[in-house]
Amino acid sequence: MLLLLLAYLGGVLTLLSPCILPVLPFVFARADRPFLRSTLPLLLGMALTFTVVASLAAVGSQWVAQANQIGRWVALVLMAVFAIALLWPTLADHLLAPFQRIGARLSARADAADAAGRGGAWTSLLIGIATGLLWAPCAGPILGLVLTGAALNGASAGTSSLLLAYALGAVTALALAVWVGGRVFRALQARLGLGNVLRRVLGVAALLAVVAIGLGWDTGLLTRLSAVSTARIEQGLLDAVPDAQPAAPPMMMMAAGQAGAPLPVEGTLPSLSGATGWLNSPPLSAEQLRGKVVLIDFWTYSCINCLRAMPFVHEWAQRYRDHGLVVVGVHTPEFAFERDPRNVMKAVQQLKVEYPVALDNQYSIWRAFNNRYWPAHYFIDAKGNIRGHQFGEGNYAHSEQVIRRLLVEAGQTDLPPPADPAAADLQGVATQADMGNLRSPETYLGHARAEQFASPGGQRADAVFGYTLPSTLALNQWGLSGQWLVNDEAAQLQQAGGRIAFQFHARDLHLVLAPGEDGTPVRFRVLLDGKPLPAADAGADVAADGTGTVSEHRLYQLIRQRGTIGPHRFEIEFLGAGVQAYAFTFG
Repeated sequence: MLLLLLAYLGGVLTLLSPCILPVLPFVFARADRPFLRSTLPLLLGMALTFTVVASLAAVGSQWVAQANQIGRWVALVLMAVFAIALLWPTLADHLLAPFQRIGARLSARADAADAAGRGGAWTSLLIGIATGLLWAPCAGPILGLVLTGAALNGASAGTSSLLLAYALGAVTALALAVWVGGRVFRALQARLGLGNVLRRVLGVAALLAVVAIGLGWDTGLLTRLSAVSTARIEQGLLDAVPDAQPAAPPMMMMAAGQAGAPLPVEGTLPSLSGATGWLNSPPLSAEQLRGKVVLIDFWTYSCINCLRAMPFVHEWAQRYRDHGLVVVGVHTPEFAFERDPRNVMKAVQQLKVEYPVALDNQYSIWRAFNNRYWPAHYFIDAKGNIRGHQFGEGNYAHSEQVIRRLLVEAGQTDLPPPADPAAADLQGVATQADMGNLRSPETYLGHARAEQFASPGGQRADAVFGYTLPSTLALNQWGLSGQWLVNDEAAQLQQAGGRIAFQFHARDLHLVLAPGEDGTPVRFRVLLDGKPLPAADAGADVAADGTGTVSEHRLYQLIRQRGTIGPHRFEIEFLGAGVQAYAFTFG
């Protein structure tokens, strides 16, 4: 219920965001007509279409994405027809026959029904459905939470209800704006006789909106015109509500019970049969693990939060393996390259993971646990019951106490003393984050989840474009320079010499990178505030002279500051083409 309320409030805030601008001309075009028979069906059509399309898109299948793009172009044609009918109703039949005749008839039918004092609702509903295909609300934190959970957990009634709540929130805000705007429209018509002029102005505005959407300006230029940061407001709502955050720094922590309190039964260990492969072990089943205390660790190898938690998981696996503890790592990928078993196998070897690892490429185990986080630890007793969980980093001493309590319940005695988390030998990316200086969030470069992109013109989805870097960046803004192809997951450099810049505030800066599709390594050099990176601030993957090489698909630590932490402009220049950049993370 709480997430439904947050989704609804996030939708209301959409009215303050530039992503709503392209659809406003179509909505206000009917503001001078009866609200219940005209505007309301249009808005409900928008909400319905958004919910259905977004629910399908959440599944992430390629055919859905293609259908969505086709739907956008079909909607653009319908909206262009509607706009032309607004401009020249008498000429509509001669411009785009037969399609324009459909649009003209829809508009004329709505006008006639309104004039006769009846209906017009079905016409408005159809227009709303078409407009809904064009509506792409900005992916603020609340919508990001909904869509991330939907993509990872598949289509469900809960997913669709959250999306519908978001859409209804936006519809509520639009309805209020139209109600106010409609009163203004009627006053102008009654006193100034500007009905035809207003109709033509709205027609021109609608046509311009169609052109803007067709050229991608609705996600580029319009985003840069925003005067109100709705993402900041939405994030404030999320910050005010515990347990509502997605898995992004600072990670949400959910303790596995309070010290000394009875550990509740949260469910039973679900089937592990959905694994697409196993490393370090033959396939394991829930039945085979009965009688053992089990720690299920959901992770993915490019996740900085997982990498920082992994040394503690390794310690528990080694310390208690002779006392009945079995650790099972469930590798559930975030990016496409993490689905490749060869990449995961290489990461398992590099990270010295010795316990069994289930490859969960189809998210089957993830969904069986109803999981939403990386990392996530589930503690299973010897009877196969889930007795606690920990989402995100931290709480290591408490998690170990839960393991020890379950081992004692299983009849284990003479346990070794618990580990001291403060004494852990943490190096490189495993070093715990400096939370006191962490002011920058995880930031994705692919257009599906990109935020705070500041290069002029915005991102051009799935097209090669020559980007330039702005001279200055606000905190947590980033940009590209050079020829890049930005797809839904990553930005791929097309020519040598391209750069990425980010204005950050954190001790550590990491970037998930991959070489070209042919595997050719790509050299790079790092700059800090426009100067070569000082050797003292070089990350684990950067040499003393500020250079390095992208040779494999993984997270690269580029900056580890040793002095006073403050805001800095990071830049990385790639000396070869083909490199792929996925996401920034900080620590």
